[in-house]
Order: sequence, then structure tokens, then C-alpha cells
Amino acid sequence: MAVLGRIPVEFGAVFPHGVFATGPAEELINFESKRQEIDKDNGLPVWVVDVYDADPEANHKNSAIRIKISAEVRPVVPEPVIGPFRPCEFEGLTITPYLDENGKRSRVAYSFRARGVRAPGGGAGKPVSRPAAQAKDAA
Repeated sequence: MAVLGRIPVEFGAVFPHGVFATGPAEELINFESKRQEIDKDNGLPVWVVDVYDADPEANHKNSAIRIKISAEVRPVVPEPVIGPFRPCEFEGLTITPYLDENGKRSRVAYSFRARGVRAPGGGAGKPVSRPAAQAKDAA
């Protein structure tokens, strides 16, 4: 059996120590067209959130991660709690492995995507941003 495309994963299984966003969600700009990237699977605009993995055993190179979110409107990242750091969780998280051939040796790397972002634990069950499908229905 071949696994094709995005693989759904639980946030806590991938990031058991959580993550900290370092700023707000930004438009993911296509390098060639200079326009915001559009998700090929659902036709929604793509946003990116830069995060640091809070795992104390992760090295610096592996701690800095970009998570892409497909959503009609800009996702709202939780407010900072420590300097610029914003603890958050991602809903509908998927990973896609790929071969990173930059550097001296090739390595397997992962692309992360999500449907939404929220405060850890959902902020007492209240998401900070709605997943893309809910945002589209509300419009």
C-alpha cells in the first residue's frame, strides 16, 4: 500500500512538549507569481505560522518549523505570554515527508499543514481561530 499526500497526525503525538509561535500568521507568498499561495487540495489561501518546538532535546535546526494553514481568512494566533512567544496548538495537523537535498547530505524532512490554530487546550474549549471549513460557512 502506498501512502500518498498528507498524513493526518495528532498534535500531541508530534509535539508532546507543545510549540510557541513567534509572531502572527502571515501570507505564504509564491516565489514565482509573487501572490499568496493557494492550496491545491481545497482552493483556499495559504498562511504560515513560524513556531519553535518546545522539546528540550530538539536541536536548534530542528526546532524552527513553519506550519501552513489553509483558510479563507488570516488565522488568529494566541497572544504572547513570554516575550514574543505564543503557546499554541494546531487543529487538523498533517505531515508530508519529502527529501531535502539542500546541504552536504540528503535527509528526510517534513512539511506541516493544519486547518486551524488555537491556544493550548483550546483556551477552556474556545478556539482562537476557526478551522477553514467553519470560517467559510460563517462567511
